[in-house]
Amino acid sequence: MDGMRVAFARTTSALLDEDPQVALVLAEISVSGYLWRAIERHPERAVNIGIAEQAMVGIAAGFAMEGFHPIAHSIAAFVAERPYEQLKLDFGYQGLGGTFVGVGGSYDYAAEGATHHAPADAQVMTAIPTMQVLAPGHEREVDALLRATYANGEPTYVRIGSAANPEPFDVAPGRIEVVAHGGAATVLAFGPMLWPTLQACAGLDVTILYATSLRPFDAATLAGVVGGAPTVVAVEPWYEGTAAAAVTSAIADRPARYAWIGVPRTFVHAYGTREDLDRDAGLDPTGIRRRILEVMD
Repeated sequence: MDGMRVAFARTTSALLDEDPQVALVLAEISVSGYLWRAIERHPERAVNIGIAEQAMVGIAAGFAMEGFHPIAHSIAAFVAERPYEQLKLDFGYQGLGGTFVGVGGSYDYAAEGATHHAPADAQVMTAIPTMQVLAPGHEREVDALLRATYANGEPTYVRIGSAANPEPFDVAPGRIEVVAHGGAATVLAFGPMLWPTLQACAGLDVTILYATSLRPFDAATLAGVVGGAPTVVAVEPWYEGTAAAAVTSAIADRPARYAWIGVPRTFVHAYGTREDLDRDAGLDPTGIRRRILEVMD
């Protein structure tokens, strides 16, 4: 996951240098080797508080109340789930803006077990009405999305990890890219799922769309691409069905068949690499192709 994490650290360090209203709060993760120089340069607004994620969010809210643009970062499970009450009340309820960057979802830290798994992170975050949820698929997209949102006054969750697409797109929050045109189905891939989806769809007559933004969601592009009675397949890097509300709302005016390909909604008890768990979950190109063909049959 070094590519996206390095990109996050590079952009965050630059923002700290460029904008005196940027603050950084870390909970021990990505300090050594990534952001320690930024903390040394800006000790008055870049702090590592140790393994205390609820306090991390509370301190970030304090910065936000003083007019800063806080960026808080840890492992995805410890950003989206452990401090959820603080996110909901300190940022959502109070209408504060801040950026929360989670690394390692859904199970990049596969060897650490369920304490470090976070396939629910995106769905948990969308339960906060004002929270934006972004999923870059390439390290260059991390920079673009961070710069586009860090000072927009909204709470924003940015999901980064080890899986990545080989090439970046010119992305923006709330924009879907049309990657390929076809007539049999529309396949919408989120973030790093684009590359295995492209491999899975080789030779298939399908439209392929690419989204790095779950909220805001580009309903207009999806509605404009699909037909009057479409088959729509969402390929998701988090729990399957997380994107259901956004996708179905976009084309609620027409009958459609839907399928959700993502992390199965069950606890993962296996160990291994992320690639091992993707294969077990059917999120490798072979598994994704099999599911798409079942829907198209």
